[in-house]
Amino acid sequence: MYQKMIPKQNPILSPSARLCALGALVQSLDKQKPLDSAWAADRHFSSLSPSDRAFAQMLAKTTLRRFGQIEAILEHFLERPLPSSASRIMHTLRLGVAQLIWLETPPHAAVHSAVEMTKQLKMEKFGGLVNAVLKRVSLEGKAIADAQDAPYINTPEWLWKSWEKAYGPEATRKIAEIHLKDPPLDITVKSDPAFWAEQLGGIVLPMGSVRLRETRNITQLKGFSEGYWWVQDMAATIPARLLGDVREKRVIDLCAAPGGKTAQLAAGGAKVSAVDRSKERIAMLKTNVHRLKLQADYITTDASKWLPVIAPDAILLDAPCSATGTLRRHPDVAWHRKPEDIARLVQTQSKMLQHAFDMLKPGGRLVYSVCSLQPEEGEQQITAFLSERKNAILNRVDPAILGGLTECITSRGEVRTLSCHLAELDGMDGFYAAVLTKTS
Repeated sequence: MYQKMIPKQNPILSPSARLCALGALVQSLDKQKPLDSAWAADRHFSSLSPSDRAFAQMLAKTTLRRFGQIEAILEHFLERPLPSSASRIMHTLRLGVAQLIWLETPPHAAVHSAVEMTKQLKMEKFGGLVNAVLKRVSLEGKAIADAQDAPYINTPEWLWKSWEKAYGPEATRKIAEIHLKDPPLDITVKSDPAFWAEQLGGIVLPMGSVRLRETRNITQLKGFSEGYWWVQDMAATIPARLLGDVREKRVIDLCAAPGGKTAQLAAGGAKVSAVDRSKERIAMLKTNVHRLKLQADYITTDASKWLPVIAPDAILLDAPCSATGTLRRHPDVAWHRKPEDIARLVQTQSKMLQHAFDMLKPGGRLVYSVCSLQPEEGEQQITAFLSERKNAILNRVDPAILGGLTECITSRGEVRTLSCHLAELDGMDGFYAAVLTKTS
């Protein structure tokens, strides 16, 4: 297993870090906003020291990753549910439990800081309750947590059942187990993965990504400012790889931000048009690609309606999806998504896939991908598409493209990665990808 760089637990660590973690839970759980957006919108978070920012992020993510267990523990110690008006107190308790049981914060620091937070929230009347509950958790909580079925209780039931139906009970448990761990840090290099693995203290993965043994401040690592590499999970590199040799080809990257796939295509010699509807995301993409000293055209528009002047040779459609394949990186997603969200996303994906295929030139290749574990967004989406479009051919993926990872190839020749694949090297994101060719 790889070591994780965990900020040292300072008993006097700034309460601001904990307040930022609390604010992130409010945005994520109460307002259903992505955790990344919560950090970006919090001006106090950006003013924290690097160690406090790391602590705040680790605290919020651990709380969300262990949310099912924390809820059961608090239910055990609370005599009655708190009123809805006290949601911030519940979040304070959740953060306290996460610190006491999983982050191993000294009990006096975790309890004291939580009581102080009730004062900062002007909800001092709950101070005694917070103190009493967390003291009991510090004494009895670890034993309760150890007796829980952690993979199951931290996975929403509808997700667990959907994975069991698709992949079976054993794979489902393995997926849920690895979701409880911090994700590895993978980078894509322009060239010479072995050199950069040696320079950065990592290993070369089957498809040429470099996995770092420690999670560190990436901007301080050798080669970052010079643009020799970028952060990208190994599984996320697959869709661009499936387009094959793209030198001098016109390639459209739909829903392109944050830019990892655009960078892959540009580094491969393609004439890339990166399309995304968000001005902010396009700006971020430009910054990333500029750092890498690569070239691309940038188009801010709705990809489901836009048409290029010249039909492209290839299209990469990384469609909007439930993102259930990235729960290790985004544990908030598990508690945001509902079954009805999948049906809505499937409709959006279908519309985008039909439109993208229409703009492709005859003989051209389209890769459809989603970072989702839900078959409705992947295998079933392509089945429905092929039944409607008789001029579409599903191409079998050569396992060699995946570094010989045959377990990631479906019976039809699509790519289906699970979070637990490559578990001996700490797993990977869950992805689906299919390669389509357009006949005349």
